[in-house]
Parts: sequence; structure tokens; C-alpha cells
Amino acid sequence: MQDHANAFTGLYDIVSRLRGPGGCPWDREQTPASLRGDLIEETYECVEAIDNQEPGHIKEELGDLFLLVTMLSYMHEEAGLFSVADVLGAVSEKLVRRHPHVFGEVTVKDSAEVLENWARIKVEQEGRSPKDSLLDGVSRGLPPLDQACKLQKKAAKAGFDWPALAGVLDKIGEELGEVKEAVTRRETAEQGKAETSPAEEVEVEEELGDLLFSVVNLCRFLQVEPSVALQRTNLKFISRFKYIEKKMKEGGHEMERKNAALMENYWEEAKKR
Repeated sequence: MQDHANAFTGLYDIVSRLRGPGGCPWDREQTPASLRGDLIEETYECVEAIDNQEPGHIKEELGDLFLLVTMLSYMHEEAGLFSVADVLGAVSEKLVRRHPHVFGEVTVKDSAEVLENWARIKVEQEGRSPKDSLLDGVSRGLPPLDQACKLQKKAAKAGFDWPALAGVLDKIGEELGEVKEAVTRRETAEQGKAETSPAEEVEVEEELGDLLFSVVNLCRFLQVEPSVALQRTNLKFISRFKYIEKKMKEGGHEMERKNAALMENYWEEAKKR
């Protein structure tokens, strides 16, 4: 097993070489903005590896994340804004500062008190202004699904929550009914018109957003991460659809709507597999 310091130094030197004169043209062209999508994608790939409990895959995906974080930090070092060492030093100092129950004399009774101390330290020791709203602490840069879940968690922590699961399920039924009503109104308005008005499109979009938000709330209530649950379903869909493609090709059938019934049969087969 490699020494930690030498291993990171090796990664730093490689990134420096890739970005330096005579390095890789693609790596030299990248900017923090251009790597944002890669950062999100690699994070989800790491989550998938963790879900599948594949140590080799997890190691690989964590390495990709280390590379991106190092690359992004190095870009700012090149610009003279801060160094990679500054990034590592700052997070180390923050961890020590925010864990006085580990590195100091403070005692805590549970994880809830740890979080309370964390929030107080951010204001009293780090000089951060108290948030005007509990929801201000949720990043606007999160994917919408994850942002919705975090917003709901913040609100629930303040007591704004359903008392029981039944209320959450009823809300989903209510929102689904409103989606159906909005779609019906749009279809009625479309009759005799060449195109749908922007207001009619927005109403359907808004009602669908409300429905998605209520489903995310159900995930939170049941302590399920919605993005992880959806990713699991995506992978399941990919596997089953590929089975349909395979069986259709073996039978000499085209993937067309006229063969929908046959594809549905293969879908049911895939589910049983």
C-alpha cells in the first residue's frame, strides 16, 4: 500500500504535467466551468459503485473524483487565487474547529447536538452571517431532485412536516388529480387551435413539478434518497430494455410501435428474470 503523502504528491505532479507546457491539449483547454458536469457525473458513478458493493469499482470512481477535485484546485492555483495545499489545509482546519468534542474539551450527548454546535461555530467562530431562512443553507447548484429533498429536510427539522405517512400519500394522490385536470384543460383548449398557449403549457409543467415534489417528500419520509432510488430504476430499465432489444433481434422483429404487444411480452419476461 502506497504512502498517503507520496501518493497524493504523485497525483499532483501528474495534474501539473497534464496542464503544463507540452501537456495534454484536452486537459489544458479545460476550465472549472467545463468540468462541472464531469464532477456531477463522476459523483453519481461513485454512488452506483457503492450501491453495487464493488470495491474495485468504488476505488476507481473515488480515484476519478480525487482527480477532478485536484484538477479543479490546481486550476485555481494556476490563476494565483489559492493553492491545492490551501484547499487541503482549509478543510483540515475546519474539521478540527467544528469538532471540539473530538479535538477539544467540549462534550456532546448525541449527533443532534453535534449539528447544533456545527451551526453555532459557523456563526460565532467563522463569522458567517446567520441565514435569513433555514432554506438559505440549501445550495441552488444541486440537481433539482436533490435540492427538493434537502429543502424538505430543512423544513421538517423546523416542525413543518406531515404527522404520518398517510398524509404524504394523500398529497401525492391530490397532486396527481391536479395533473390530470391540467392535462384535460389543455386538451380541451387545444381543440380547434393550431397550438397550445404558453399559459396552458406552464400549468401542466407546474402541476407535474408539484407531483414530483410530493413524491420526493415520500422518499424523504421513508428515508430513501430520491436520486439513488431513481438511479436504481434507471439501471433496471436499461437492463430490461436491452433484453427486449436482444429478443426482438433474435426473432427478426423491428423495434416499432406495431410490435408493441410483443415488446410488452418480452418486458414481462425481463421482469421475471
